[in-house]
Amino acid sequence: MFRAICTRVNFCWIWLAVLFLLKVEDVGAYSCHEVKTAFQVRQIGPLKWVPETPGTDVDLLVCKHQGPSCCTRKMEESYQEAVRRETLQNVRSYSFELKYLISGHATAFQDTFQYLLSFSQGHLSSLLEDTYSPLSREALPHVNTLFSSLSLYIRGHNLSLEAAVARFHDNLFPLVYGRLVNPGVGVQGGLSGERGECLRATRQDVNPFGPHPEMLAQELGRTLGAGRALSLALAEGTEVMNATEHVSFTKECLRGLTKMQYCSHCRGLTLIKPCVGYCLNVMRGCLASVAELDGPWRRYVAALEELTNAVAGQHSLELALLGVRGRVNEAILHAQLHGPTLTATVDKVCGRSAKEPRTSVHPDPAPEVTTSTVTSSTVPPSDPPSIPPPEQLMGQLAHLRREFLSYIQRYKSFFAVLPEMLCEGEMVVDDFTCWSGDDVVESYTGRVVGNGLQAQKQNPEVKVRSPNPELAEVKERLERFNQEIQDMLPGLGQSESWGELGSGDTEDGSGDCDDEDGCQGSGTGTVRSSPDGRPEVSSDKPVGSNPGGRAPPVVRLRGAGCPPACLSLPTALTLLLVTLALQWSML
Repeated sequence: MFRAICTRVNFCWIWLAVLFLLKVEDVGAYSCHEVKTAFQVRQIGPLKWVPETPGTDVDLLVCKHQGPSCCTRKMEESYQEAVRRETLQNVRSYSFELKYLISGHATAFQDTFQYLLSFSQGHLSSLLEDTYSPLSREALPHVNTLFSSLSLYIRGHNLSLEAAVARFHDNLFPLVYGRLVNPGVGVQGGLSGERGECLRATRQDVNPFGPHPEMLAQELGRTLGAGRALSLALAEGTEVMNATEHVSFTKECLRGLTKMQYCSHCRGLTLIKPCVGYCLNVMRGCLASVAELDGPWRRYVAALEELTNAVAGQHSLELALLGVRGRVNEAILHAQLHGPTLTATVDKVCGRSAKEPRTSVHPDPAPEVTTSTVTSSTVPPSDPPSIPPPEQLMGQLAHLRREFLSYIQRYKSFFAVLPEMLCEGEMVVDDFTCWSGDDVVESYTGRVVGNGLQAQKQNPEVKVRSPNPELAEVKERLERFNQEIQDMLPGLGQSESWGELGSGDTEDGSGDCDDEDGCQGSGTGTVRSSPDGRPEVSSDKPVGSNPGGRAPPVVRLRGAGCPPACLSLPTALTLLLVTLALQWSML
């Protein structure tokens, strides 16, 4: 009797369980609750646009499919706007890291340049005040003007470095002649009036300072020219990133993005994520014009590396600026040592001053000769005879150089691997199903194309009809800038790193990839398949590090697949079979 009662009770429980599970399936199949929740959480639009139950007669343009749908035309339009906003925000988040790297180091380099200029200016001023005090008060304004010109030059202003150095020595000559070579001449005879103007105008012909002004201009030109080019290059890089942050998406791209991101919601599948290859096709189609920047960008990064080494390698800029004091000192000494000859030449060119005595009197330059001998023979001219620079002065640029190069090298292939980076957060790597744009599948079977405009001819997901005009202009501008840098510094760009760089439309421009999990991108940013199905990018892929050393977290969205309503019927059948098996064993 007990066994009969137990049997009847268990069969009653079985039928109740079946009815309950079928009820769950019925509710899941005819409710848009999860879709409404996702619509609200992502702030896509007003909740009143989401129906309570799927509709069977829905006029959709993008998310068309057979069967009932939880989407309406207004929802579809909102999805397109949301996916445009979200994708652009993701592009900007990656671009911001690179933009911050460039702009932050541009500011750091400029601050270091200004510190070095200020130190060198003080170094020269102390020389004039301590050693050549008769002319220091009148010479200091010309020192200030010289270093102001150097500052403007290194920041990219359109002025001649040679002219600035020449103008400084033109203004220095009357002071040296009237205060040191012929101190008895006085103000009227040597420093002002027509005679002073004659001395300034004929300085280059009289050549009182020997080869030192030209040598100073050449030394500054080599290093400050590279510093100026680096400043211009960093500013250009910031402009390129500003342009790419505001990239516009075509209608075909927005349709493809909407189909990839949100059309699954129309079927109640709010958790499933796109297949890897499918996402790559959509993103490469949308960013085809962005990928065209790959070749010029690689050449630009190579130029940045060479410019940084030219400025900061071997302490070149520090030594050149600190050498200004030594060069000016040697120029003044040259004029003093050749005083009689210089006076005779000036008398012929500018005429003898009425107040000038026949015999020139000038101080014994012996102490300065000793300094000059030490400066020119024992140590390099750029090594100051006094006031040694602090250790941080000689190390700042070297530290900046190491830091900048370590970061910028990671971004060589930024524009080639941007689609892969955008897909990382959308890929399904641990689940057995993914969204193909039309249905839930085990794997994407479409052809995966490469990067660039040429490759998109075979793109099955996004039609690319023409280049983005704004980005085409950015590419042309970057190519023109690269050429200008080479023209500015002819020796630049001759390294192997430039010769190996392609145009960015070689392998990926042809082509296709039959493997959904990977495809070769532009240049060396190779994408390949890993054992777990995740695209891997070679070592020159940006790793998302910023100058602060912080790597942004890589978000892996899990749990993609069918929601509970999708799985309820198989689950009910499984539970029913398990229960029947248990009951059969008990009988």
